[in-house]
Amino acid sequence: MRISVSSDMDEPVARLLVAELRERGHEVRAHGALRAGADPRWAVCSEVAAREVAEGAAEQAVVCCWTGTGASIAANKVPGVRAALCADAATAEGARRWNDANVLALSLRLTSGPLLREILDAWFAAVPSQDGEDRHNVAHVEALDARPR
Repeated sequence: MRISVSSDMDEPVARLLVAELRERGHEVRAHGALRAGADPRWAVCSEVAAREVAEGAAEQAVVCCWTGTGASIAANKVPGVRAALCADAATAEGARRWNDANVLALSLRLTSGPLLREILDAWFAAVPSQDGEDRHNVAHVEALDARPR
């Protein structure tokens, strides 16, 4: 799978994220502080990674900043993106299952190496629910992107 990854800081957990994704066989497209010469500001690099998902250049993205909040906010401003800030495996699994999240947001401050692996395991093991209510909710969120602002 092609995955866009952005981080506003070149932190050990961000480098571990890239290495872990590659070790799992994914093609990583790095942005922000993870790519020389790229704009590392969280709002900018998170948007770039999210836009790649929305435009089909990547199937999913992982966006990171110190708290993960700014990265998730910026990613969610891109139509077609459903970014979820996940601090544990259960939240990651639920975000994929019930929300059909296509962008994972992580905190550089709170995410340790072992926790990162647990979150990624849960994220990639989960599949979007086919339950009617869950699909209706996802469709409703998708329709919000089409509404005039």
